[in-house]
Amino acid sequence: MHDLISAQAFFESNPDIEVLEAFVIDVNGVPRGKWIPRERALDVLSKGMAMPRSVYALDVWGRDVTAAGLAEGTGDPDGICMPIPGTLSRVTWLNRPTAQVLLGMQDPDGQGFYGDPRQILANVLKGFTKLGLTPVVATELEFYLIDPVRSALDPVRPPNSRDGRWHTGQTQVLSISELQDFEEVFHGIASAARAQGIPADTTLRENGPGQYEINLNHVADALKAADYAVLLKRVVKGVARANDLDATFMAKPYGTQAGSGMHVHFSLIDESGTNVYAGADGPSEMLFHSVGGLLENMGESMAVFAPHANSYRRLRPSEHAPTYASWGFDNRSAAVRVITASKPATRIEHRVAGADTNPYLVLAMILNAALSGIREKLNPGGAITGDEHAVSHEPLPTNWDYALQQFAKSTFAYATLGPKYRALYTACKQQEIGEFSLRVTDVEYDAYIRTV
Repeated sequence: MHDLISAQAFFESNPDIEVLEAFVIDVNGVPRGKWIPRERALDVLSKGMAMPRSVYALDVWGRDVTAAGLAEGTGDPDGICMPIPGTLSRVTWLNRPTAQVLLGMQDPDGQGFYGDPRQILANVLKGFTKLGLTPVVATELEFYLIDPVRSALDPVRPPNSRDGRWHTGQTQVLSISELQDFEEVFHGIASAARAQGIPADTTLRENGPGQYEINLNHVADALKAADYAVLLKRVVKGVARANDLDATFMAKPYGTQAGSGMHVHFSLIDESGTNVYAGADGPSEMLFHSVGGLLENMGESMAVFAPHANSYRRLRPSEHAPTYASWGFDNRSAAVRVITASKPATRIEHRVAGADTNPYLVLAMILNAALSGIREKLNPGGAITGDEHAVSHEPLPTNWDYALQQFAKSTFAYATLGPKYRALYTACKQQEIGEFSLRVTDVEYDAYIRTV
């Protein structure tokens, strides 16, 4: 009843709203949903909306994945999608007055549907609750602004700035003037984030041509942290388009420029609100055990941290994109960075995932790995200094096929995601790999068509 009352209050205070965008987040982190006319919005917000369960098992091109077991041969039944509290808000970048709401699917008994990535993360968090712990989580998302005009010969290029096009070699990291060049875009993003309750914090210029980063504030609710990440990606893309640009969270849009990551910062607090990662004289044993769990399970998690063919182009040495399961103190060359700038802010930064990932699944894998390290009291080994990785550090999979093979047989993925979701995810990715194997690239034609 409270949710219905708040929904009624929202529409009373927004009398111009004409349509409601209601959507779920699929296996690839893509919003999928419907437009609901205003006169039906309260009905949907109070009773839910039917969508096929198979919406959660689409490949990146939006096609059914038969092997995932949710579509063909099942009758493709519907599930009921209910609104996520706190996500009803205005969409500020569209010309038509529009609202939005994020949904989660339920089984007939009211329990969360196993194929919903948000439910996967919710299940992981129950393990922390049993220990009286709460993860405090924030994400940092990197992305590129790009010219919306593309062709086969010019598929991606930086947008024009006041000074013309970006030129090779002009990194301009942390440039204030390059933020000012796109002032209207970033003002629009900040305004949309405020309207949607997304706790956006710092915006900065990154290393690549037209590359930027937006940081989100820490919240003591990992589900909300993931919600904010998926909603921020929608905001960035929508506002960019409203300003005649495109934005991409593709991990490596330019082969010779910096990739885009989603760094995850987290700590743990106990029931009194104390940061248990901070010890009397530095990081606590629990923090080190967490790091041990992260490193132990990192290789088997790579199919989630790097879910696409393009993801592996980002994983190259000396690009602040980890290639080994390593950790260090305030070291951006390591996969896991331990930050001890102050006792209350003692935390872990996980630097492996790309910006092209599903935030719910990434947080589920990271947090459950940390939890397993705590339970098993795992030792992380020695910290690296600089970018020198010892032979004892496990090389991370840098090949999509191999990463998926490791994931498909992983006991850690089985425990974190459940057997049915591990199989669903594997089937979706195998279908995508199969499609890529049928596509002949321009590089192959350039190299071989006349030469051999």
